[in-house]
Amino acid sequence: MDYTFAEYADMLLIYGQVHCNGRAASRLYQERFPERRVPAHTLFERVNQRIRETGSVKITRPDNGAQRTVRTPEFEEEVLRQFEENPSVSTRAVAESMNVSHVRVWEIVNEQLLHPYHRQKVQELGPNDYAPRVEFCEWFLQQCTQEPQFPKFVLFSDEAVFTREGIFNSRNSHVWAEENPHALQIRGYQHRFSVNMWAGIVGERLIGPIMLPPRLTGTVYLNFLRYTLPELLDELSLDIRRNLWFQHDGAPAHFSHVVREHLDDRFRGRWIGRGSDVNWPARSPDLTPMDFFLWGHMKSLVYETPVQSEEDLVARISVAAEMIQTMPDVFTDVNLNMLRRCNKCIERGGRHFQQLLF
Repeated sequence: MDYTFAEYADMLLIYGQVHCNGRAASRLYQERFPERRVPAHTLFERVNQRIRETGSVKITRPDNGAQRTVRTPEFEEEVLRQFEENPSVSTRAVAESMNVSHVRVWEIVNEQLLHPYHRQKVQELGPNDYAPRVEFCEWFLQQCTQEPQFPKFVLFSDEAVFTREGIFNSRNSHVWAEENPHALQIRGYQHRFSVNMWAGIVGERLIGPIMLPPRLTGTVYLNFLRYTLPELLDELSLDIRRNLWFQHDGAPAHFSHVVREHLDDRFRGRWIGRGSDVNWPARSPDLTPMDFFLWGHMKSLVYETPVQSEEDLVARISVAAEMIQTMPDVFTDVNLNMLRRCNKCIERGGRHFQQLLF
């Protein structure tokens, strides 16, 4: 049902009284006319704009030879109301519910500067996860306050599995052509393979990656820590090696008794993980640069084209690591990102914070 000219006049008067504040105008209109239908806050601005530009509240399009439906403020208000009530609804669903063209709905949301943002995938958290996350972040920031160079002494480490298929986002994959080339993306290979890679980030360096056995046990991981890791750390300066903190998550192999004994002896109170004096909070990939930066970026490089063999996969991982290591200031940015994440995690009481970073 359209608004009357008297109602439009009242909208314009109230809009001027509140100094062109749409939300305040909507509230004041409801107070003055409780028996009337209350316009959406966006309608006040649109009506004011149409009056100034055309002298009419009706919206018409230039005649280009095609028959067009008259757009009214009521029509626009209903479109925007549906998006306001259900921000996840699609433009096609709104168009179908109003029996109009999808293009007409798309025009309105574009004019109102609405954008379709994708949801972020995050790790599930439970109420018992919040406090340990805050506790770790507070500890980390306290260390940085006492010693501003502290982040360069922390070796963040993790393992990741690289498969033949890897990652494929169909929404971001296109083939531009004058005609549909009917391009295909092969999935579900009969011949499958995967590799388990360990890597670490400390200061301005990427350590590894090193291939580990597919099934990581406490004994296998202990041998890696005893014999392989020291060789990798030889590349670091003596100052960093003397003050190095070692971090890993709470995976079963990491939590084995022999591994914890070795870390207590090797790092003497300077390791972070499950069973340590400095506990690593469970379900916190958003707090380690291995997850919020390295593995995702490395896989985007590795899987730019289809992988042909296990040897090809390993070679690509090595090349990707070299590319990341030579990126200007990348690890400086990663360390700053870590500090921002700790602050946001504390602000959110340990809850999800990724959506507030950028």
